[in-house]
Amino acid sequence: MPSAFADITFTPSVKAAQRLYGSREANRGFELAQDARNELTEREAEFIAERDSFYQATVSESGWPYVQHRGGAAGFLKVLDARTLAFADFRGNVQYLSVGNLAANDRIALILMDYANRRRLKIWGRARIVHKNEHPELIARLEVASYRAHVERGIVIHVEAYDWNCPQHITPRLSEAEVERLLAPLLTENKALKSRSSMVPEKKPEVLGDGPLELVISGIRQLTPRIRAFELRRTDGTDLPKVEAGAHLRVPVTLQDGQAAVRHYSISSNPARRDAYEIAILREEDGRGGSRFAHAQFELGLRLRCGEPHNDFSLHTDARPTVLIAGGIGITPIKAMAQALKLQGRDFHLHYAARSAREMAYRDRLVREFGQHLTTYLADQAERIDIEQVLSEAPADAVFYVCGPGRLIDGVVGTAKALDIDAGRLRFERFTGPTGLQNQAIEVELRRSKKVIRVCADQTVLDAVRAAGVDALSDCGVGNCGTCAVKVLEGVPEHRDAALTAIQRERAGLMCICVSRAQSERLVLDL
Repeated sequence: MPSAFADITFTPSVKAAQRLYGSREANRGFELAQDARNELTEREAEFIAERDSFYQATVSESGWPYVQHRGGAAGFLKVLDARTLAFADFRGNVQYLSVGNLAANDRIALILMDYANRRRLKIWGRARIVHKNEHPELIARLEVASYRAHVERGIVIHVEAYDWNCPQHITPRLSEAEVERLLAPLLTENKALKSRSSMVPEKKPEVLGDGPLELVISGIRQLTPRIRAFELRRTDGTDLPKVEAGAHLRVPVTLQDGQAAVRHYSISSNPARRDAYEIAILREEDGRGGSRFAHAQFELGLRLRCGEPHNDFSLHTDARPTVLIAGGIGITPIKAMAQALKLQGRDFHLHYAARSAREMAYRDRLVREFGQHLTTYLADQAERIDIEQVLSEAPADAVFYVCGPGRLIDGVVGTAKALDIDAGRLRFERFTGPTGLQNQAIEVELRRSKKVIRVCADQTVLDAVRAAGVDALSDCGVGNCGTCAVKVLEGVPEHRDAALTAIQRERAGLMCICVSRAQSERLVLDL
């Protein structure tokens, strides 16, 4: 069944134009679609309810189209049911061009714009005019108490088709209410930071860090109340180093105690882009202050001397299908993976869970871009990922990629093991070390340094080694990269990393000391 949109709009002349300009095959999907798209879903109803204006097109008896703007309070265009829209037609310049056109030809087309999020919805329908003396209850239903304008008539539209447009060429604009809403968390944050003046330097830095890749913050977007995206470009405007999906940047920050540090943030922008990287940072109130510093201090024009992009979470390159699983801020590398897979025409499906739609970063963009290749889960709607179902219903040779909270990763790893899924088909990236595990104090001998140290229960082996004055390599600090791996000479390690292979652990005897601990009471390391 073709979509109603294609049935209405893909006339012979339109198809001829598609063939002429090479897009005919790309548009055949609309004619093969299972969803007719002539019944509004909750998604469309929610979008319509948030709009305070739209554009409508009608056709005169002479064949000329006429496009008119209609505005009012947010939600003045009402969804009466899945096939019916209606709105109060307020008194205007009394030319009555649209009204006259509809009296002769009931066809109407609407375009609803969300400039802030670069979304637009197109609706085709047939309209009828209703008046208060004939339908007083309907007119009363269409009136908006907060919008004091004279209602001359009502327009009722029977929906024949709808379609969502891509964001291309939509220039973002914000209404006054949207600006206030976006500024609200910033103003609250600013007030809190002023009350904790010891955390905020008197003079903001112009350059931060000492890495080899100098970038400038060229854009900032508030994705959710707690997640902010930062666009980074070269200071001279030239192309950035090419990256593959899953790569991250080492970004300089300052911790709460004033100590300089780096944080690893996934590059969430489309890997095909060379002009800019985008990173998204979740503000963590209980962390060491790196994310709070970024939210407070990262501003337009700030230069960041970052490390070169690095990838510990790269996609497989063969033709096996891919299952992507993301939770919360874990969408950042997964989004880039989905975009790369789509560009390559490869088989994939993305499962994305968050607390609510409001806290689901990139939600609208992902829905537009991936459609049926995306399944979302909102905790506040009692929606949960059935991990066992996702894994067991995936193709037998699928490769799984997981990123998000530790409990999600642990759930996927445990379920995959129970289903006897080859560990080589499961890849994951943690943003923090494993959580919820019981740590015991252990004794560690550093053979080459001729030192014996005590590792407390709340301390990593890496931290204890460095506290003892022994230099040890490390990078990510959460068991993703394997940089801190050292050889275990005696004792039984408890592996908690995602970097080492079974061969590296068992035959080479390596252990990642940033997260892993010991099953035995004592370890001897080649340090």
